[in-house]
Amino acid sequence: MLVLGLQGSPRKKGNTNYLLNLVLEEAANHGAETELVQVPQKNIKPCIGCANCERKGFCSIDDDDMTAEMYPLLRRAELVILATPIYFYNATAQMKMLIDRSQTLWARKYKLGLVDPGRPFRKGMMLSIGATKGKNLFEGMALTAKYFFDAVGASFDSSLTYRRIEEPGDMKTHATAVDDVKNEIHGLAPFFLRKKILFACRENACRSQMAAAFARYMAGDILDVDCAGSRPAKEVNPLMKEVMAEAGYDMAFRIPRGIDAAVQASRPHIIVTMGCAEECPYIPGVEMLDWELADPAGGSKDVMRRTRDEIQARVEALISRISNK
Repeated sequence: MLVLGLQGSPRKKGNTNYLLNLVLEEAANHGAETELVQVPQKNIKPCIGCANCERKGFCSIDDDDMTAEMYPLLRRAELVILATPIYFYNATAQMKMLIDRSQTLWARKYKLGLVDPGRPFRKGMMLSIGATKGKNLFEGMALTAKYFFDAVGASFDSSLTYRRIEEPGDMKTHATAVDDVKNEIHGLAPFFLRKKILFACRENACRSQMAAAFARYMAGDILDVDCAGSRPAKEVNPLMKEVMAEAGYDMAFRIPRGIDAAVQASRPHIIVTMGCAEECPYIPGVEMLDWELADPAGGSKDVMRRTRDEIQARVEALISRISNK
């Protein structure tokens, strides 16, 4: 599973960054793949209120890091951590630009009626620190986080907040921070202990993407799902996205990746191959299944639909077998 940390402080080595790194390190100790994004260092342009996302499902700003990097990461992550100091009772300006641009993901769900397969089980965590001791210090940030997590398809599961953190190094000397982090991650232990399954095909552009989507949506509470390709394509198959959208699944912002990278990030318990068995790495102790599915790339929409339906049926059967063990 990918744990995505969004660090919103302009102080790259400040207290917020320290706290977020504690959480990511603890998640990594539990076997998670982690990625830290320094949001102020990214080229994220502010929302211009054009409503293109609500009409077409895509942001009209397509030449910055939000489109190229952040949307795909937010779709792949299973735990999203929003970390920011309090500026005027809310997030920093840099983080707020990312939050505003998540309207695109909100629109795909609430305007276009498409469901991100990761939505049912994706989790959100807020980390925030403030210099004052005010009773209402985190209320505005918590409300913003609630709607941000809903937009990116995550439940707002937990938060760690700290008052009177102002000087450099305050979090390092905080009496309870390390234990707080350990307790928060320990509370997610069942999520880290799910059986890991990797769906693999040649290009990671079609069959494996559909299988992973179905598995995440139907059994993300018991399965840690990933997909990859032996020779990953530059982008996913657009016809695949169309037929999945017909079934209500949102496959936008997926980026193919290689099998080696996926296996290195997290050792799977099961690998399901679809046309790449001879190119998949052999891993002792890992269960290998081969689904003989013809590659629908280049075929008609009806061919793609039949492949989608067959993959869904196979995933349902696999989930049933795993659940009954």
